[in-house]
Amino acid sequence: MRLHLAMIFVKDLDRMTAFYRDVIGLRINDATRLADWVEFEKDGLGLALHAIPPNMSQAADIASAPAQREHQSCKLVFAVDAPDRELARLEGLGVQILRRPWGGWDFVDPEGNVLGVRQISA
Repeated sequence: MRLHLAMIFVKDLDRMTAFYRDVIGLRINDATRLADWVEFEKDGLGLALHAIPPNMSQAADIASAPAQREHQSCKLVFAVDAPDRELARLEGLGVQILRRPWGGWDFVDPEGNVLGVRQISA
């Protein structure tokens, strides 16, 4: 068994699609796109966004500057070549950064999901 895809339930599918496409740089898989479903791929990573049904999403209160959901059961971690350069790029885009006491950092998507970074070697 191997992991095929990570999925995030989202309230605002358009806003989250734009973030993962434009900020993270993932490519949309148009072949699988539906009104409530967007799949991305990049470098072997599969990620999907699934819109919360409207009758349920009204109960999900997500502000325009959401509180980070630090204590979730899952956290996506993205590999980067140059963490300092990526940090500067994300800060320049206005992405919320969480500086950690040990010197690392994470960032937050538009609905408060905390995302990690890990340096990879070429």
